[in-house]
Amino acid sequence: MERLNSELYLQNCYIVQENERLRKKAQMLNQENQALLSELKQKLSKANQKGKQSTATTSLPDLNPTSTSSNPNLSFSS
Repeated sequence: MERLNSELYLQNCYIVQENERLRKKAQMLNQENQALLSELKQKLSKANQKGKQSTATTSLPDLNPTSTSSNPNLSFSS
């Protein structure tokens, strides 16, 4: 009975150590995820600001008024 108790105690110690290791890894991954999310939000915010400025000042002409699928014989060779 004492031997079984010792084995269970050692297994419990191993599980506690592994749990602590995984908890630290999860914290690191969470911090990395938060940093990447913040970076992505900043990039999207900048892109949206640039997009609003460019569409407010200029309008792009439609360079492809007809679809090439309506004319399959159309080729762009030079």
